[in-house]
Parts: sequence; C-alpha cells; structure tokens
Amino acid sequence: MASNTMSPKFAYTVVYVKDVAKSVAFYAKAFGYPVRRLDDSHRWGELESGQTTIAFTPAKQRETDDLTGAVRVRERNPVEVCFDYADVDAAFKRAVENGAVAVSEPEEKEWGQKVGYVQDIDGIVVRVGSHVRS
Repeated sequence: MASNTMSPKFAYTVVYVKDVAKSVAFYAKAFGYPVRRLDDSHRWGELESGQTTIAFTPAKQRETDDLTGAVRVRERNPVEVCFDYADVDAAFKRAVENGAVAVSEPEEKEWGQKVGYVQDIDGIVVRVGSHVRS
C-alpha cells in the first residue's frame, strides 16, 4: 500500500495581479469568498475556498522573478478561474454589480453546464458556472 506522505493534495491556485489588496477585496465582494488573510505588506492574500486556497501575489516580485522568470502579459491569460454556483444567473449578476466585466451571459452548454464569463479587475477570465452534471 502506498504511503500517504507521497499523496499530493492540491493546495493553492496563485493569481498574479497588479494590486493584491484590491484583488482580494474584489474577489471577496464579486464572488462571495471570505478573506482568509492579507499580509501587512499586501504582497500575499488568500481567500477561503474549501480545500484549495485561492491566493494572490503581485505580478512583479523580486523573490521569484530571478528564479522562475517574470510573469508575461499576454492578450489572454493562459488560465481561467472557474467557480461553481447553484444559481449561476445570480452569481453572474453579483460579479458584474461588483466590478467584473461581463464577457458572456450565462447559457446552457451541450455538456450539461450553465456557464457565463466575466473578467476580473486584472483582465483574468472567470468562469461562473454550475457543477457539470454527469
């Protein structure tokens, strides 16, 4: 039997943003996540989101730029953040009312999910959807 010490647990999704404090406040208000922490330097923030933490850090930072390279700005980010809601229409409306930019109104998809898209204050695409039915 395999040891649990080598069984990974997906712990964080880190979002690189212009202003950590503003992004943490935006996600808390627009998407309904409680703030877990915002450090005094405002260079790291976290939201309560269940087993996996949503974390925010500046796009430009001396600690990692030399190790992993600078975060590159592209026309479209290579990732999107996805949140599941029981009431997609209400969640989409809440996000837009709190500063998200509407990209696509929620609609039923052929794979059994209702999905709408918004952009956050840094231009990151956020999918607001229902849980995919099996």
